[in-house]
Amino acid sequence: MVAHFDRRLRKAAVTTTVAALAVAALSASQAPGVTADGNGRQTTADNVPASETPAAESATGNSPYYTDLPPLNSPKPAPTAGTPTSPGTSEAGIPATVLDAYKKAESELRLSKPGCNLPWQLLAAIGKVESGQARGGRVDANGTTIGRIIGPQLDGNGFALIQDTDNGVYDGNSKYDNAVGPMQFIPSTWAWAGRDGNGDGKADPNNVYDAALAAGHYLCRNDWDLSVQADLNRAILSYNNSQDYLNTVLSWLEHYRKGTHEIPDGTGSLPVGRSDDPGAGASPSPGGTGAYPGSQAPATSTPGPKPSPSKPPAPGKPGNSGGPGTKPPTDPAPPTGSPTPSPTPTDTVHHLENAGTTGLTATAGDTFAEQISTRAETTAGAAVGKVRIRFTVLGDTDATFTGGEKVAAVTTNASGVAVAPALVAGEQTGEFTVRATVVGRTVPGLDYRATVTERVADTLTRTTATELTCTPGGEFADPVGVKATLKGAVADKVAVTATLIKSEADPAENDKGPYFKDADGKAVRTLTGLKTGADGLLELPKLYADDAEGSYVLRLTTPGGAQLDITLKVAKAAEPTPETSTEPSTQPAA
Repeated sequence: MVAHFDRRLRKAAVTTTVAALAVAALSASQAPGVTADGNGRQTTADNVPASETPAAESATGNSPYYTDLPPLNSPKPAPTAGTPTSPGTSEAGIPATVLDAYKKAESELRLSKPGCNLPWQLLAAIGKVESGQARGGRVDANGTTIGRIIGPQLDGNGFALIQDTDNGVYDGNSKYDNAVGPMQFIPSTWAWAGRDGNGDGKADPNNVYDAALAAGHYLCRNDWDLSVQADLNRAILSYNNSQDYLNTVLSWLEHYRKGTHEIPDGTGSLPVGRSDDPGAGASPSPGGTGAYPGSQAPATSTPGPKPSPSKPPAPGKPGNSGGPGTKPPTDPAPPTGSPTPSPTPTDTVHHLENAGTTGLTATAGDTFAEQISTRAETTAGAAVGKVRIRFTVLGDTDATFTGGEKVAAVTTNASGVAVAPALVAGEQTGEFTVRATVVGRTVPGLDYRATVTERVADTLTRTTATELTCTPGGEFADPVGVKATLKGAVADKVAVTATLIKSEADPAENDKGPYFKDADGKAVRTLTGLKTGADGLLELPKLYADDAEGSYVLRLTTPGGAQLDITLKVAKAAEPTPETSTEPSTQPAA
């Protein structure tokens, strides 16, 4: 009992000291454009959720998080992997597999989004605050958590209200959404942000490699540069829209930047002190295998959940052991006499309308000239401003929005219109869909069809003037080289088709004369899949000839109408001419 009280006292002193330091540091470096939301929390004014729908536009749905603060000093020297660790040492260290996932995600983001400057320590800080590093590194060899980490259901009773979006696939709840996994993604966010971080062919929010990579991409959207404090603050607030959350994450980020160490999987300390349970901040929560992180500490008994000053205690969900804050999937009765909340702008949206988008067509590699515009309207057709609209690129395409993302969220203006970022066509041609949906409200989505056409050229010219000749049964010594242009400019990555035709008047494929060879060495007289390089140049494969002599035509064509006919000649080598003698003859005349 004395030891338990002493541990609580030491933790309280550390928490108070570090909190004071964190708040002081943040006050001195607060990013510009910070305002207070409807709940009195400070938030950045742009690139973070609107106060009407903060949860649906955050990675976690603004679920509860752990308020533990880092120790004042890391152990020196740091223990090595396999060394027995004390509770304080485990808290300072990061489990081996979890640490590897963070560093692997940083490495991949350094290649795909170098301008983001994502540090792995930021992923570690968020992972610590969201799940205590996957409950102290309780993961299997592939990085998947041993048991699911599921937050309380977001039913609006003390939390945000987010109706089910995944039919319970990830969170086991078919009525409301819950945050899931070591990085606590809500299913609707995971649907577009999920990534395959361990190369097993699937994106699993319960896998620390997948979740860490998804968190990295989420933090790097909107072209944020995380080496800039203002962008760093915006990114963290977009993960969970709370100034206290920002302060806590920044505290751990600073701690991990000063140095950390690897500890064996499963030996990390369990998190304590959740944001929605002020009384539980001093010691691990009791309970067995609760669905939410923090309810994993061993205990000899399982007392009921502690009452909260702001809401009555809630029993655990079916199948859970009653972690703090978990709710049954039923609608709780509202308190007697509680005021009816005013509808938010999002609540008034009845449908979405096309705000003037007509034709969405672009050549491969180009930016679409027109941007998608969507208007949010009430039942009566009135415009609804301050509503978040999510635009999602769907279908088999490599097209993205500016910045490389397939998802973008935009707030409607006073006219109820949200304009999506510009679309950038990839190299894959064909049609795809961009779907507009209302964030935080279930109304039918609005689909826009977009088309990517292949690159074109209007002119083909030979790069040399050498006559192309060959003897029967031989091969042409000189290769065929051409250059493609479009309106005088270089036409790169343009498809070229090469066909040996019967004549300029008959474009049918010839059955004799010169030919190319396929991979098996067989004769072919039509080649497709050829493309010009970045300089518009193309050199064709080697040409061969059969025994048929004569003049033949090689025709090259491109999308856009370019055509070039090249003459090929197959003839026997000329007989050498005998030399004429100038000496007088010694033979007698006939």
